[in-house]
Amino acid sequence: MSSSEALLIEQDGATGILTLNRPERRNALSEDMIEQLRHALEELERDSSVRVVILRASGPAFCAGHDLAEMTAWRTRPDGGAEAFAVLFENCSRLMKGIARNAKPVIAEVDGPAFAAGCQLVASCDLAYASERARFATPGVQIGLFCSTPMVALSRNLSRKHSMEMLLTGDAIDARRAVELGLVNRFIPSNTLRSGVESVAGAIARRSPAAIRHGKRSFYDQLETGLDGAYERMGRVMAENMLAEDALE
Repeated sequence: MSSSEALLIEQDGATGILTLNRPERRNALSEDMIEQLRHALEELERDSSVRVVILRASGPAFCAGHDLAEMTAWRTRPDGGAEAFAVLFENCSRLMKGIARNAKPVIAEVDGPAFAAGCQLVASCDLAYASERARFATPGVQIGLFCSTPMVALSRNLSRKHSMEMLLTGDAIDARRAVELGLVNRFIPSNTLRSGVESVAGAIARRSPAAIRHGKRSFYDQLETGLDGAYERMGRVMAENMLAEDALE
């Protein structure tokens, strides 16, 4: 596999490492970034030498969410961006579902803010570890756009009331609160976050890959019975919401 400017791909022993590398855009999930991530995860899944994947980011932010500049540009199209929005949210949902359905465990290493689709990305990973520099939020409601697709992953990690509080207020929480709510496994100080996550990845890599593969698949099979329907419906809702007056404003 080869890296691009936007996504760095490395391998350290049995661990595949994907690094979001658009720090100037706060690692926003552009249409291209989503496709690169999805294909990289698929290739790592097929690589028998890789047993676990770490997802990290360069720069001060983990992921700011969707690329709003890209989305705003689509509004100049004859349909106001309707088709582009629908495709974007469909592809983003494919990425998130692909993480859950990937045979290899995927670990989020969060050393900066993870907002909106970035928070969704963390919630979609099998494990997540965060430092004091991390913040988590689904702030769409603050700009007239309810975070409907992030809600799917968020509501499958947090209790209903905690999920609704994040979604309805859009307020950010820190890493320690994210641990309390179940969004993050553990708080690790920034200066030891990388080694801490690599230690967890190494422990997983030493386990039976067949057992890990079967166990992960079984976990989501028994838990996520409504995943397809939820993402399909919420993708349509978000695409429609992008055309609403409040979101446009």
